[in-house]
Amino acid sequence: MTKKDTVFVYSPLFQQYKFHNDHPFNQLRVELTYDLLKEIKALDEADLVTPRMATIDELALIHDRKYIKAVELAGHGKLQNEEALNYGIGTEDTPIFPNMHEASSLLVGGTLTAVDYVMEGKATHAANFGGGLHHGFRGKASGFCIYNDSSVAIKYMQEKYGVKVLYIDTDAHHGDGVQWTFYDDPNVCTLSIHETGRYLFPGTGNVTERGAGKGYGYSFNIPLDAFTEDESWLDAYRTSIEEVAAFFKPDVILTQNGADAHYHDPLTHLSATMAIYHEIPKIAHEIAHKYCGGRWIAVGGGGYDIWRVVPRAWSLIWLEMNQKNIPDTIPKSWTDKWQKKSPVKLPERWYDHEDLYKPIPRKAEIEEKNALTVEKALLPIRPSK
Repeated sequence: MTKKDTVFVYSPLFQQYKFHNDHPFNQLRVELTYDLLKEIKALDEADLVTPRMATIDELALIHDRKYIKAVELAGHGKLQNEEALNYGIGTEDTPIFPNMHEASSLLVGGTLTAVDYVMEGKATHAANFGGGLHHGFRGKASGFCIYNDSSVAIKYMQEKYGVKVLYIDTDAHHGDGVQWTFYDDPNVCTLSIHETGRYLFPGTGNVTERGAGKGYGYSFNIPLDAFTEDESWLDAYRTSIEEVAAFFKPDVILTQNGADAHYHDPLTHLSATMAIYHEIPKIAHEIAHKYCGGRWIAVGGGGYDIWRVVPRAWSLIWLEMNQKNIPDTIPKSWTDKWQKKSPVKLPERWYDHEDLYKPIPRKAEIEEKNALTVEKALLPIRPSK
């Protein structure tokens, strides 16, 4: 098989991971992204790879077998409510839905499919935007996440390929599930750049969370102040990713690309625009080639403005992976197709208008606070003066 530069893991069955019609987590955003890339002719059949289902043994690399069984029973209406709640399912955040085990296993299998393509040398980069469910724990669902595909994929890479993994999480919510899973492991380095947990789920991700035991010093957190804007966000990202990668020297990077730091996102309080989503994959791409021979797996994550933000943000990752030019405008064919379903006006351009929001009154104070946060987070790996 000839090596490809990139593969796009996709299935219409990703839509089966669906809590209910009014739930903020909506996998239609994966289809919207896929369709946008097709409309700009940046994605063709040769790029597509069908995801497989993760096996029980693969899920059990991270998740407790009793929990996996409970998810399976719940999805077939065979689990009592009280027992379900013990496992974090049947809650307002993570309600039970039909065939939830099968739907969740496909998302995990999608990330494992991406991993195998990259680690077996069949592709340099791989994207699975159906994945990125970073809040799932060993025996508990949390924050819209049933199984944690990134955690499973990292453990799978360690066991099958014996590699050191740098996990970079740019979701507005702290990547808690992945961090705690590898908190004492020096061969996995986690870097999460997120909105401070003071007002936002899951409330963790402080700079003092640095790892434990042999893993101490391999967990990095950059909790940004509410209302952080592009320049400050990108300063934190660029500085931290470059210094952490230089310190850790990974064999492969896995990026979780939640697109909920945007001003339009209904669940968070950051004030970023599309400008950060142009830069995030560029810098990740540079790091992958500098340290990992290009090996880069990108997954999705949060993102609750599924119409205006997520399709553009995730498309930009694929365009960067393939070094394709970004068109000036969003194709009219795409907006015409989806506008009738969208409750908001769809964007016409890849960048946001400069007057997206009114000036933030505390801008200088926020920037200063964020710069101090970055300094504290990176202090242990900076050379002493």
